[in-house]
Amino acid sequence: MTSRKIPFMMTVVALCAAAVFFATYFLAAGKARADLNAAGERQLQIVALDLQSILDKFETMPFALGALADVDQVLHHPEDQQAVARLNLTLQSIQQQSHVLAVYMMDVNGMTLAASNWNEETSYVGRNFGFRPYFNEALSGSLGRFYGIGHISSEPGYFMAQPIYPAGLARGQGQPLGVMIVKVDLSEFEHTWRSSEDPIALVDGSGVVFLSNRPAWKYHSLRPLAQPLQRELTGTHQYADQPIMPVAAMSKELQRGFGEHVMWPVTKQGWQLILFPSQARIARIALLWSMWVALVMAIAAISFWAWHQRRRRLQERRESRDALRRASEALEATIAVRTQELRVANQTLESKYATLQHTESLLRSTQNELVQAGKLAMLGQMAAGVTHELNQPLTAIRAFADNAVQFIRRGQLPQVEENLAHISSASAHMGKIIAQLKGFARKSGDAIAVVDLAQTTAAAVLLLRSEFQQQGVAIEVDVRDAVQVLGDVVRTEQVLINLLRNAIDAVETREYVADKQVTAIIERAGDEAVMRIRDTGPGIADDVVPHLFEPFFTTKPSGKGLGLGLAISSSIVQAMNGQLSAHNLPHGGAEFTIRLPLAAPDGAAIKPNHNTEQ
Repeated sequence: MTSRKIPFMMTVVALCAAAVFFATYFLAAGKARADLNAAGERQLQIVALDLQSILDKFETMPFALGALADVDQVLHHPEDQQAVARLNLTLQSIQQQSHVLAVYMMDVNGMTLAASNWNEETSYVGRNFGFRPYFNEALSGSLGRFYGIGHISSEPGYFMAQPIYPAGLARGQGQPLGVMIVKVDLSEFEHTWRSSEDPIALVDGSGVVFLSNRPAWKYHSLRPLAQPLQRELTGTHQYADQPIMPVAAMSKELQRGFGEHVMWPVTKQGWQLILFPSQARIARIALLWSMWVALVMAIAAISFWAWHQRRRRLQERRESRDALRRASEALEATIAVRTQELRVANQTLESKYATLQHTESLLRSTQNELVQAGKLAMLGQMAAGVTHELNQPLTAIRAFADNAVQFIRRGQLPQVEENLAHISSASAHMGKIIAQLKGFARKSGDAIAVVDLAQTTAAAVLLLRSEFQQQGVAIEVDVRDAVQVLGDVVRTEQVLINLLRNAIDAVETREYVADKQVTAIIERAGDEAVMRIRDTGPGIADDVVPHLFEPFFTTKPSGKGLGLGLAISSSIVQAMNGQLSAHNLPHGGAEFTIRLPLAAPDGAAIKPNHNTEQ
């Protein structure tokens, strides 16, 4: 099959698939519409039978009520108040027991003589309803049927009227003496219909909807009414004289669902039950069938394409097998050459790897020595200050000892005891300074412990106290939170001494500034311990910032430093899973910030990372 024929065939197949899809859609839509209409007719038939059975049950009620004992008396003697009262009570009791809306009796002139609601504000007694069609139908000797809104009560209902003949005369013999009417509530049907998703409406002979599960449709017509019919409805006050507008004149939202419908007659009353099947449901069913057909066609197309591709793959496999066979011999020769080359390269790599391991071991050792050298260099820089610190207590000890000798000669033992206490205190102070120096000078091990930053900072400040005093720099330690971290106490102290000495050197360069001060702030930020060391120096130059933590980079004069302090401090902080950063303060000076993870409550130790520690 040529490459030109494939696009043409694909176009033909696509057009055929589209034709099948749309044909399926229209056929399925027709079938769904027919099925829904048939189901709707069956539903309407059941509803109509139920409605008709309810109405038939009440149609004999007015006839039976016409035979009550007081009916004939009231019709012949409407002025007999006792007979009227008895009849009112009887009709009221019957209305309450039968659950109808109202029961009342009119004379041949349409005047209501007795009613079940005789004691209510909307009582029918004394009202003339001769304009109602059911009254005239009953006077003519037939059953009067009528649905409308009550002229007095404003309650809609179905009216059934039977003529009342003189006692002893059969139906149709003589002229009626009056009319007995029963008013029935049909709203219960509306409540039942509300369970249906599709609109249902009960329409009178004029085409006016008077019952529906769509409340907005009530008292609207299926089609525009002619003026004579409008006047006739107004004359009978059937729908409380409100204008009857067609449903199609309502807003799109309110008339949703109005359109194609099925009907079923309610014969005796001349009504029509109407169901409006959901057109969206028809479209969904049709689309579902179309999607099934499309899915089958897609599966068939994919299967055909897979079969075609399999044939092509088999052909390509045969061709590839021949090509592989031809290349196999060349590959074997090439593999032999490459294997020899790889063997030589592997031996070379093993030699280089051994050299690399030796170099790495030497580098690690050199890095450890470099850290120790940095500490010893710092000890050398602090020597003068420490000497001054030790010289003061030594001088004091000598003076107190000489005084003690004089006091012994004089026999003043209390003064001797006081001088010896001063000598002991000065010796303890010297011992504390020497212990800090010894602890700082020794090499740290691999053990990780809980480090209290406040205590470590106090030890570092003690070692540098003489330098702060000599340079006239004030030191303030602000412990806002008690925080502990995991690390090496000696190396943590080394970091703090490095940063504090740099702060002293920075402040020292500003000779004419009165507020020479270094501030150490210890606080907690979330799960981190934060140590901030601030100075009132000139700050960090912009060209220095990128190289601040590089080894052997220094801005100090020759002999003042090797440029290793910040590099070593940064490595130590990183080995403790922390971060060392620096920036200038808005009001002047610089701030170095150490961020370290807080120690766990159980103080669990971690294995130090030697590769990043220095």
